[in-house]
Order: sequence, then C-alpha cells, then structure tokens
Amino acid sequence: MRHLKNSYFYEVFWKRFARNRFALAGGLIVILLFFLSFLAPYIAPYNPAVIDAYNVLMPPSTAHWMGTDELGRDVFTRVIFGARISLKVGFVAVGIAMLIGTVVGLLSGYYGGWIDTLLMRMVDIMLCFPTFFLILAVIAVLEPSIWYIMMVIGVTGWMGVARLVRAEVLSLKERDFILAARSIGASDLRIIFRHILPNAMAPVLVAATLGVAGAILTESALSFLGIGVQPPTPSWGNILTSGKDYIEFAWWLSLYPGLAILVTVLAYNLLGEGIRDAIDPRLQR
Repeated sequence: MRHLKNSYFYEVFWKRFARNRFALAGGLIVILLFFLSFLAPYIAPYNPAVIDAYNVLMPPSTAHWMGTDELGRDVFTRVIFGARISLKVGFVAVGIAMLIGTVVGLLSGYYGGWIDTLLMRMVDIMLCFPTFFLILAVIAVLEPSIWYIMMVIGVTGWMGVARLVRAEVLSLKERDFILAARSIGASDLRIIFRHILPNAMAPVLVAATLGVAGAILTESALSFLGIGVQPPTPSWGNILTSGKDYIEFAWWLSLYPGLAILVTVLAYNLLGEGIRDAIDPRLQR
C-alpha cells in the first residue's frame, strides 16, 4: 500500500513539475552544469593554470571563445573549472546546513518544552548576526581555504531549515499514524527517523535547492573580496576580481563569469520554485 502511495505521489509530482516550463529550464541548466563540471578536464581546450605571455588579454576569438586574462589563461577553461569549485562549495555547504537544521528542527518540534525553547532561542541568536559579516569575520581569522569556506557557510545557514522542519514536525506528530506508532511501543528515535523525517523532507528539499544558489553567491562574493578560493585555483569570484582592474578594455573578464553566476543562481531558484509548486498544489498559479 505504501509503495502504491509513493508511486502515485511521484507520478503527480512529475506531472505538476513538467507543466512548469521555467522549472524545467532551470533543471536542464543544472544538469548541464553538472556535466560541464565533471567533464571539465576532458572538454576544456586549455590548462586553466598555464600562463601564456604571448596571448595576454586577447578578446574572444575562435581560439579563445571567451578571451584570455592578464596572464594569457583561457577564460572559457577557467569558467568551466570554476563551475566545479562553485558547485562543490554549494553542495557541501548546503549539506552541512541541512544536516544541522534538520536535526535541530526534529528535536525541537518533537520534544517541545524546554528543549524547544532552548533550541529556538539559539536560532534567534544566530539570526541576530548578519550572516555575511559573520562569515567574513571567521574567514579573516582562519586561513583562506575552500574547506573552511564550505564549513562556515554551512554552519551559518541552518536556521531557516530548522524552523521549516520544526513547523512540519509540530503538524506531523499529532497525526493518527504517529499516535498509532506510539501505541504499539515504537521508540522516539524510530518515530522521528522512520515516520516523521520522511514526511518532513519536502520543505527541506526545496530549501536545499534554493540554498545551493545562496551558497554559490556567498562563495563568489568571498572569492571576489580575496578571502575565498585562492589563485591559481579558478573560481567565478576570483576571475571577476582579476577582471575589475581591466574592465575598461577587457570587458570579457567580467562579463562571462558574471553571466555564469547569474545563470546558475537563476537556474537553482527556478528549480527550487518548481519543486515547491509541484509538492504543494496550493501554490500552483
């Protein structure tokens, strides 16, 4: 019976999702980005770190589709390799945030009482700090590293997820199937992870999709400021940093990585909105 219900849910979900053309376009762009990032060593025409002093700041051409930078490196190659860094940061950071937020939300919503009060006050305290400036302060103290960036973005981005999960748990724990599980002696851990968590994952999935876009923007901003991913490792943010000094006569250094950030963030937002609308038919326009 449960298998039939799950099959029906996925069938209805895909029908609703397929009607949203913007969400489909966002999903296709995300899939394309995955392929580009994973296949970057095979499809990139040049080595992203090799310096070519004879082709410095060359405009877009058949040899260099997006031109070259101030060290003669191919911008197209660096943008493709930069996608790997941005996607890695986005997924790892969001994974950390989802894990922390889901655990906090489950415990807060299920147990209530002083546990709920303590955890929600912790969320309120975290929300009082300007997240980006908190990240700047932590990264400034630590040495710039992609792993520190992923951890800091994740640790400072779980509060919204915790509130979403808590709200779902508060609704679910009073349902008949939870009361039935309690009546047959199921433990709290079994009820939380076997019955409540699978039914509370829908908003978490939407938040995760939208969170990847936010994490990519944050990483790009940190790299642009020089405290994120450090050269010569290519990142969309540090490509933009090198481009700002030559923007008057080498516009391609700022245009293409900026477009990459814009298209990626827009694609994830469209995908997340589409998933949300497909899961909750009340949000259908």
